Amino acid sequence: MPVISKYEKEFDKLLSELEAVMDQHMAPADLRLMVLGNLATHVINHQIAPGQRQVIADKFAKVLTASVDTQKGAH
Repeated sequence: MPVISKYEKEFDKLLSELEAVMDQHMAPADLRLMVLGNLATHVINHQIAPGQRQVIADKFAKVLTASVDTQKGAH
């Protein structure tokens, strides 16, 4: 997912902390994705105006899909 420069420092710190928590709990990939998906849904439902939620969700899905590395062996 693209990083917006105005949030670069905060983004890196938050991402590192989230990864550390997932690692601490030895969460497998499917659980990590479930948690992150539920968090994204929670943010959209509670911090985005109702009239904008579908648009934001669609944009989020498109950005996520575009950022996935589909090359064999990529990790």
